[in-house]
Amino acid sequence: MTTSTRSLVFMIPGDLETLTGGYGYDRRMLAGLRDLGWTVAVETLDASFPFPTASARADAGRRLAQTPDGTTVLIDGLAFGALPAEAEGERTRLRLVGLVHHPLADETGLDARTAALLEASERRALAAARLVVVTSRPTASALARYVVGSDRIAVVEPGTDPAPLSRGSRDGSVRLLCVASLIPRKGHDVLIEALATIKDRPWHLTCVGSVDRDVAATTRVRSLLQQHDLTHRVTFTGDLHRPELDREYDRADLFVLPTFHEGYGMVVSEALARGLPVISTPTGGIPQLIATDAGVLVRPGDVHGLAHTLAVLIDDGDLRSRLAFGARRVRDRLPTWSAAAEKMSDALERAKNGG
Repeated sequence: MTTSTRSLVFMIPGDLETLTGGYGYDRRMLAGLRDLGWTVAVETLDASFPFPTASARADAGRRLAQTPDGTTVLIDGLAFGALPAEAEGERTRLRLVGLVHHPLADETGLDARTAALLEASERRALAAARLVVVTSRPTASALARYVVGSDRIAVVEPGTDPAPLSRGSRDGSVRLLCVASLIPRKGHDVLIEALATIKDRPWHLTCVGSVDRDVAATTRVRSLLQQHDLTHRVTFTGDLHRPELDREYDRADLFVLPTFHEGYGMVVSEALARGLPVISTPTGGIPQLIATDAGVLVRPGDVHGLAHTLAVLIDDGDLRSRLAFGARRVRDRLPTWSAAAEKMSDALERAKNGG
């Protein structure tokens, strides 16, 4: 097959440069596919997805309708799951591929009615897809309830960039690092409540990630910090670009992500690439990433369990060292972005040739 036939329209809602794992994955797939000879046209959809305004939905429909017959169209799941009627209308004319980081209805904090509506919408949209790309095997399994058969699923896990080993704080205090936008799903409130019970330990927490995406979540966390007199021991940096983020990884001793749900857990793989021990939860690809000796998993929302685990690892430097050694073993097995792009390319070829 010649490279001239390797063309693709990639529809992405919002700003592609947004500093989240999902957008980071999209950016790397876009670059990787182009390196492999694909011609990729990016269509930027409105940022209101997955709750599109009427004009945003109409605009997405127009863009699909204007796409030439037979085109392969990869649509990020934030938008695809919210466009069931549009997907149904174009399913025979276009080669539609849905990219699901995690099901929309699994977002933490949704009320039951909204979650049910999102699940019904995404089920209809996915039924119209020739192929569904997911970023982890647990997400592939989760699509069983959406009646997406394994023959229509391709697992394309994220890659991880090689990185130098973190040197740690070396100042007598254990530096904890959490990299996640401040939204309910990431569990910042759980982390603050846990740390409030171990204020006698020598620690400092740095949280990297947007504080503007969910005003209510940010307000709650800041209230908890004041309530527990922890404002001087927790730093929120906001979004950081790579050089500044690398510095935070370098001086960290322990990575913490008390998330309620992940599709994969890209920041966990980033921490492991730096040889950092990890405390997180058994969701998405995280259990497979940390294996048995690179970190500790705690049930989502378990304040007591998280506090106990943090206390043990803050107190026991030898245990942290053993887990860091385990993380260094894992880092040598992490998939690369070039390999991930190859898998995405293979999946898109499969969609072009009939799914």
